[in-house]
Amino acid sequence: MMLHLFAACVAAATALLIFAGGLVTSTGSGLSVPDWPTTYGWSMFTFPIDKWVGGIFYEHSHRLIASGVGMLIIVLAVWLWRAEPRRWVRRLGYLALAAVVMQGILGGITVLWFLPDPISIAHAGLAQIVFCLTVAVALVTSPGWQRGAAAADRPLRAIAAVTTGAVYLQTLVGATMRHTDAGLAIPDFPLAFGRLVPPVWTTQITTHYAHRVGALVLAALVLATVGHVLYHHRARPELRRPSLLLLLLLAVQITLGALTVLSGKQHVINSLHVVTGAFVLATSLVLTLRAYRPQFGIRDAGSGVRTPEAGTIRIPDPGSRFPSPRGAGA
Repeated sequence: MMLHLFAACVAAATALLIFAGGLVTSTGSGLSVPDWPTTYGWSMFTFPIDKWVGGIFYEHSHRLIASGVGMLIIVLAVWLWRAEPRRWVRRLGYLALAAVVMQGILGGITVLWFLPDPISIAHAGLAQIVFCLTVAVALVTSPGWQRGAAAADRPLRAIAAVTTGAVYLQTLVGATMRHTDAGLAIPDFPLAFGRLVPPVWTTQITTHYAHRVGALVLAALVLATVGHVLYHHRARPELRRPSLLLLLLLAVQITLGALTVLSGKQHVINSLHVVTGAFVLATSLVLTLRAYRPQFGIRDAGSGVRTPEAGTIRIPDPGSRFPSPRGAGA
């Protein structure tokens, strides 16, 4: 239980980091601190607070939060290594650690190379992956995950997985739009220059319009997913709750997207749009993982871990390379 609570805190801290990163981009503060890993020659941990002004506040705060998240993920990975019997769960922690290290390196390159668009977009996309990994660890270490299993519904697995992939692609298009200054390439909403289709096209207009079309496609996929869950699995709260939350978050996200345009990219609204997109992605991932729960139960059983599907099985020593033999009553 304590491991689950800690993993949930790590996921929350990662969401805060995504919001802080959105503020850096939205306020144009990416180069307010021109050196890395130092801050104007100071260690980032000793940089004087009275110098946290203007864009320096956003960029330096982002670095400090990133460092804190990195340290938390190190602790999470070590905790999983020491206490988690399921090998695949331990590997999730290791992947999260590797991803956050790469994220820090990309952040440094972004500054030292003066914000190249491909690196900045990769930095944003990897942040979403780090968040998803921490959310996945929090989910699979929860008591609810280990108690129950979702129904074996192949159509649900397929549509939930496609929806999650589509959400991630949409976040990448959004990152491309932000980092190529295409956020206001189409200045009106819901129309585009007063029409359904833009009368003129540039690279920025195309990117912006693709993000809007992607939102419509994503809305259709979310509605199909939620409709399937409510029709076939209304009595299963582990599926119904994330599906309804997904629908709510989608409505909030579309509203924030509209307000971002209508407010002229007000930085707080824009950053909320970024982090809400991460919540949409994570919620869709949770629903997908729960739809695939029977597969994980089979995998755990093969590793000698007690699962609802497998019956009573002796849990192996976390330090052992091989699973313990089944007990006599298994």
